[in-house]
Amino acid sequence: MSGGAPRLGWYVHHHGRGHLTRLLAIAPHLDARVDCLSSLPAPPDLPAGWTWTVLERDDDGGEPVDPTVSGLLHWAPIGHVGHRSRLSVIAAAATDRRWDGMVVDTSVEVTLLARLLGLRTVVVTQPGHRVDRPHLLGFAAADTVLAPWARGILSPPHLEVLGDKVVHTGGISRFSGRSPVGDRTDEVVLLSGAGGSAVGPAAIRDAEKATGRPWRVLGAGGTWADDPWEALTSAAVVVSYAGQNAVADLAAARAPAIVVPQDRPFDEQRETGRALRRADLAQVSDEWPGTAAWPELVERASSARPEWERWEVAGAPQRAAAAIIETVRGDR
Repeated sequence: MSGGAPRLGWYVHHHGRGHLTRLLAIAPHLDARVDCLSSLPAPPDLPAGWTWTVLERDDDGGEPVDPTVSGLLHWAPIGHVGHRSRLSVIAAAATDRRWDGMVVDTSVEVTLLARLLGLRTVVVTQPGHRVDRPHLLGFAAADTVLAPWARGILSPPHLEVLGDKVVHTGGISRFSGRSPVGDRTDEVVLLSGAGGSAVGPAAIRDAEKATGRPWRVLGAGGTWADDPWEALTSAAVVVSYAGQNAVADLAAARAPAIVVPQDRPFDEQRETGRALRRADLAQVSDEWPGTAAWPELVERASSARPEWERWEVAGAPQRAAAAIIETVRGDR
């Protein structure tokens, strides 16, 4: 690798906003030139000098043909032009821009492509039972696996066996190091995100009525807030799903929280919810609570003093950036 800041590729998965938010949280701490590739449109706050390439979608066009290669991969549909295009665009960029390495958040197929291209490869993983053949293949191919949560609170056996290849960064929040805004009120804030939910507006209205407190809904089904920090630090209780960015933001805000895991592949959110319950960091309900359960649940959450520092949000973006640079330079 030549002297100076390395040049990297960074694949950003398009589901929800969590993968992009994580990239932007790490970016200020990453001394590298980065070419981002995703099906998402370019964000307005991409760091100066970074590039963004929009990839064709590979999940449209009707019923896919043998997308899993009989269980070997997650998604490689035969004959799909978009799929072929996106992989060829990544390969061309790696060659033309002389990448020194690649960060993949998240795709087994892109991980394998990066390693086949001879790139040092960092994979960002997520909680859940990721012990299927494709995931294990991707972990084996990667040089480094970033786990954006605290080790010990959440220690999946399939990652523990990888030893030093795994870096537990702690929860990566865009709000790491930010100070609270004002005192907490009696308001309940529902942080619903953009990844999808089975909870409808009627259920939310019933919960608000039962608690006798004002509710504010941020995200899908309510008001989208690019910066919900004020809401997170002023609410008496934050009701949240169990996505990784949401939990990291709760920890950064030290928010009294009720966490309701949603159905996601590989039980990602349910595994996170179980870890939070064991660590007594939040009130965790496996399903959206019934109307009668809400008053006691909110009161219990509002009086709790969770030790959110155990989720290790402080310094997490910096630890992720350091692991990426160390990997690309061959120091891990």
